[in-house]
Amino acid sequence: MTVPMTDLPAWEALAAHHATMRERTIAGLFDAEGDGRTAAMTHEAAGLTVDLSKHLATRETLGLLVDLATQRELGDAIAAMFAGDRINVTEDRSVLHVALRMPRDRSLVVDGVDVVAEVHEVLDRMSAFAERVRDGDHTGHSGRPIRNVVNIGIGGSDLGPAMAADALNADVRRDLTLRFVSNVDATDLVEKTRGLDPAETLVIVSSKTFGTLETLTNARSARAWLLDGLGLSGPDADAAIAKHFVAVSTNEDRVRDFGIDPSNMFGFWDWVGGRYSVDSAIGLSLMIGIGPEAFRSFLAGFHAMDEHLRSAPFERNVPVLMALLGVWYRNLSGAQTRAVLPYDQALRRFPAYLQQLEMESNGKRVLLDGSPAPYGTSPIVWGEPGTNGQHAFFQLLHQGTELVPADLIGFLRSRNPVGEHHDLLTANLIAQAEALAFGRTEQQLRDAGVPEHQIPHRVTPGNRPTTLILAEALDPATLGALIALYEHATFVQGVVWGIDSFDQWGVELGKILADAIVPELQGEDAPTLSHDPSTNAAILRYRRAHGRRV
Repeated sequence: MTVPMTDLPAWEALAAHHATMRERTIAGLFDAEGDGRTAAMTHEAAGLTVDLSKHLATRETLGLLVDLATQRELGDAIAAMFAGDRINVTEDRSVLHVALRMPRDRSLVVDGVDVVAEVHEVLDRMSAFAERVRDGDHTGHSGRPIRNVVNIGIGGSDLGPAMAADALNADVRRDLTLRFVSNVDATDLVEKTRGLDPAETLVIVSSKTFGTLETLTNARSARAWLLDGLGLSGPDADAAIAKHFVAVSTNEDRVRDFGIDPSNMFGFWDWVGGRYSVDSAIGLSLMIGIGPEAFRSFLAGFHAMDEHLRSAPFERNVPVLMALLGVWYRNLSGAQTRAVLPYDQALRRFPAYLQQLEMESNGKRVLLDGSPAPYGTSPIVWGEPGTNGQHAFFQLLHQGTELVPADLIGFLRSRNPVGEHHDLLTANLIAQAEALAFGRTEQQLRDAGVPEHQIPHRVTPGNRPTTLILAEALDPATLGALIALYEHATFVQGVVWGIDSFDQWGVELGKILADAIVPELQGEDAPTLSHDPSTNAAILRYRRAHGRRV
């Protein structure tokens, strides 16, 4: 039986403490605690500096939250994950994305297999292939070097490498073009292949089962695009596919049936969830772009945060504290969303990446034993890069009626230092954290000469909590640490809530229904439809639009 979080003794103490905090303000907490507050609530982890002082929380709050995690046996849960125990209970699987970035000299034996050795065997094959592509030794069918890499995947097979390639664009070799296709809407494939020379294009098809509808549909169309562009058919076409297509998959038979040489298949394991796979073979496109050495730095950043999670006391453990503050706002303060606001254009896809990581992991309605969760689980995660977001939705953050905790992420040095741009960007980052926390009062507005009738409209109450994350620069190691920070915070929240963060059954029903609807849309015979009236009407409308029988 899974004990609800709210039945733990620590919850009663935490709820009582929360009642005493209702009239407290962030400004008041700074007044009461002085300069020591920032020092006590700022922590270092794997090259990241994380300032938690602008939260509606005290050191007592954090202590009570840590008590909750301790009573939830979080330490045992962390150890179980690192040991390869089957903590994905509904699928009876280990959860070992941490093994993807363990150093070569480590060993982790699970079910009689040293998974670290297997990981490095794949990494070595990836590195050798990436170097052949980058050096021009792996050429296209006509002998020309590869200049374009098109990754076809969806979900974790797209969001991770696409986000990371954007984030590390400064490290991508200038004569290589990386593009990512995910949506089954043909527009995605058409636009992403527009202007590319098929003779210089490598297509990576990323699908664990090699049966994902969207990915295989796009892969077949990409194959047709490439062969049409090369003017090939028959045996020549087969030879071209072997040169221009590689697979990231675990299903050798389907890969071979598609026409891809299994020697150009890079595998991963069922203990790697898609949303945790960017540092596996799913990252092959990224490795080709930035090179194996930089990819190893990427993995080292992940591993540094892994070691922090495993070794740091909870009172100074950054992913643990961030996760627990999330529980504080979600379950005691009623916050239903959380904003992630990277002040770096290269991280523009990071909020979308976190949407899958967090909402697919923790958007669950039942506890581990299948009983209904008696409290909210994952908040809705959203965001945009600063300063763009300031001119869009920050109005709601500052003066709206909803409590929206926010993570603000910035870097001390720009990868593209031009004029005073980075000074202005960083000034906005720091100013927004200050404005959200402390706001502006009626008296301050009067003192500034604001007309009386405008004052109610221009008051910003402050008291809006933020986490300020700073790092030196957005390099591969820093990106790895940043991703791992959120991976582990997501895991910690799942443990505290008592849910399975590593399955995703909720995405299945729509896929099943879509498979049934496809022939109903395409068939020439008038279909016998057995859906609800609204669904039937939509199917018939589509058939009429295409001149098919209704």
